[in-house]
Amino acid sequence: MNILVVGPSWVGDMVMAQSLFMLLAKNDPELAIDVLAPAWSLPLLERMPEVRTALAMPVGHGQLQLMTRYRLGRALAEKAYQQAIVLPNSFKSALVPWFAGIPLRTGWRGEARSWLLNDCRVLDRKKYPLMMERFAALAVPENSALPTPLPTPALQVQAAGQEKARTKFSLSLSRPVLLVCPGAEFGASKQWPAQHYAAVAAAAIAQGRQIWLLGSANDCQVGAEIYQSLPGALREHCKDLTGRTTLAEAIDLMSLSQAVISNDSGLMHVAAALDRPLVVIYGSTSPAFTPPLARQARTLSLNLACSPCYKRRCPLSGTEHLKCLRELKPMLALEALRSLEH
Repeated sequence: MNILVVGPSWVGDMVMAQSLFMLLAKNDPELAIDVLAPAWSLPLLERMPEVRTALAMPVGHGQLQLMTRYRLGRALAEKAYQQAIVLPNSFKSALVPWFAGIPLRTGWRGEARSWLLNDCRVLDRKKYPLMMERFAALAVPENSALPTPLPTPALQVQAAGQEKARTKFSLSLSRPVLLVCPGAEFGASKQWPAQHYAAVAAAAIAQGRQIWLLGSANDCQVGAEIYQSLPGALREHCKDLTGRTTLAEAIDLMSLSQAVISNDSGLMHVAAALDRPLVVIYGSTSPAFTPPLARQARTLSLNLACSPCYKRRCPLSGTEHLKCLRELKPMLALEALRSLEH
């Protein structure tokens, strides 16, 4: 049986989707799973052994391009998929499986697309509070119980890739690596202050660690701010890699770390899928929805009355502005890191 999964558009969601792939493969070891997803996600999918083929979606996020979707659907019709599972809730995401004539098209109801999906389900948010559960539930018949425990994401890495990335950026492993992920594509309401990250970095360096700062091009400013906030004598033990790595390189370098501290971000979910000891800072979001799916993880949140608000920018002003992040002090993160070592 061949199945097509239309994948999500965010790094963290794509990592969590591996639970669905793993469950599908467990249910039918002969199943061939292809994933239609944004081109940036191919390095992630290549590290998921359950996926046979990763197909790059030629249409950008939020774009309709109806004829492009039609032509893609007709081309995919030749693969004779028996089922499609559509993970995004948008109308657009359900078009390609419909154009491909895939006989069983499964997904959650959303954006007036019920006529595009013939296995269109109504989400019970209380029954499936976690994003991972909402993906995995599409692997089983409607109203069926999910197996417990659910398989958790597990990305594979190769030593050759690790060494290539380390050599490219002239990185040494003479000190244990604390990998810091200070960005979040969602917005400022997820980002712990740079000064707090710098305080944690300084303390970690003083304890004999080194710091690797990792993130996208959008995180270069916060990466530079953290680096510049360190006392000059400590900077030699801090490597600012924000905006310099590919996603593939970021995965390989993260796998070499002894611990990770991160906002609630896509790279946080990558760290969890690599089974790295992990401390996660939550501000506007909640670990009740997108927790780190790792054996060794600590989540930090002040649980203020105004949170989680799920806003990209803090809706408050004055002394209350971003209090959920500003008042979460570096000492709490350092204590959480220490607890992971015992």
